[in-house]
Amino acid sequence: MNHATAEHRAYRIEDLAHLSGTTVRTIRGYQDRGLLPKPERRGRANVYDDTHLARLRQIADLLERGYTLASIKELLEAWDAGTGLGGVLGLVNEVDRSWSDETPARITRSELTEAFGGVPDEAAITDALDLGVLEAVPDSEDEFLVPSPQELAAAAELYAAGVPLSAITGHLRELRIQVEYISERFLQFTTEHVFQRYLDHPPTDAEAASLVRRLRPLARQTLDAELARAMRMMATEQVRRHIGDLAADVAPSMGPAVVPVSLPADTVGAVRELVGRRNVPAFVAAAAEREVRARTLDALAGRAAEEYPRGRD
Repeated sequence: MNHATAEHRAYRIEDLAHLSGTTVRTIRGYQDRGLLPKPERRGRANVYDDTHLARLRQIADLLERGYTLASIKELLEAWDAGTGLGGVLGLVNEVDRSWSDETPARITRSELTEAFGGVPDEAAITDALDLGVLEAVPDSEDEFLVPSPQELAAAAELYAAGVPLSAITGHLRELRIQVEYISERFLQFTTEHVFQRYLDHPPTDAEAASLVRRLRPLARQTLDAELARAMRMMATEQVRRHIGDLAADVAPSMGPAVVPVSLPADTVGAVRELVGRRNVPAFVAAAAEREVRARTLDALAGRAAEEYPRGRD
């Protein structure tokens, strides 16, 4: 039974376990590890208070965030020594917030089917759930949570453009590996040059929040800029390569002397607008041939003028 007053509440270990959502055995284990202060001894009973309850809730929160009991003990010891656990926890809270400005949405099974061609595909839904593109909604088999509506919309656009769902999920799995590596390297970089000094000397709550808020958009901005640069470079190379392939395809009809060449992307685009995609190789070949003939005529005319100057008998 709880014994409480307006100023101070006291709990038996069973009451503390119930309020904190843990077990008596776990509480005793925390005490043995030094994670939880010893209870007050009153007669023959051990008595706990709100300090113990708050500490248990802190431990549960840190465990949920992925911290080990050993690292939690170090944090709590820092707190007890007055070295600013509040700032460290503020840093943790800020880092654990979403790194995206998107608002999660919900989608029904029928809406999902309509977005992807109108044919139900349970295997694709299973893949999406496995990848976290969709999340199950408790007590509902007809509705899903969409953590990133933009990602789902991109998948729908790719599917509409002709990319099979199996190829989309396969690409996403491959992309995740590479993006997670980039994220890891960014965090290693910022930890070495920024976070480390704060971990050695914990910041205040305000400093922790300000630090992460300043760094959060930098990861996206850097990645966006580099992705745009890489896409422009690689897309240009792809266009040139495909134009070369098209030229090679029509080479037999133009004679054995025709070979594929690389052209500037702007030039290829202008030609495509003028004559259409299919006619680009033929147009380029005809233009080159006309230029060669014109220069050949000019050269012949020049030699003739040298050999037979005007006024000569």
